[in-house]
Amino acid sequence: MADGETIARERIERLESLAREAVAADEEDRARSYVRRARRVAERHRLRLPRSFERSTCDACDTYLRYGYNARSRTQSGHVVVTCDCGAQSRYPYE
Repeated sequence: MADGETIARERIERLESLAREAVAADEEDRARSYVRRARRVAERHRLRLPRSFERSTCDACDTYLRYGYNARSRTQSGHVVVTCDCGAQSRYPYE
């Protein structure tokens, strides 16, 4: 792995933690900017976002999801359905 990729992965992890902290402090706009910045870094370096980051953000509005606060999670026939306040839904399989 090249040095640039390592630095980019570290930056994405740091932005994820900052977004989590911002949502906990009720600063949703700041959290949204961290999510957008992390996605941009991943695109620039052609990296995939970590699974935990992908599943805790809304693809439609770039919000960092906090279950019970701005997102709802339900199970439905072998899938977890996550619904954001904006109305967008994500589905993930589980066993």
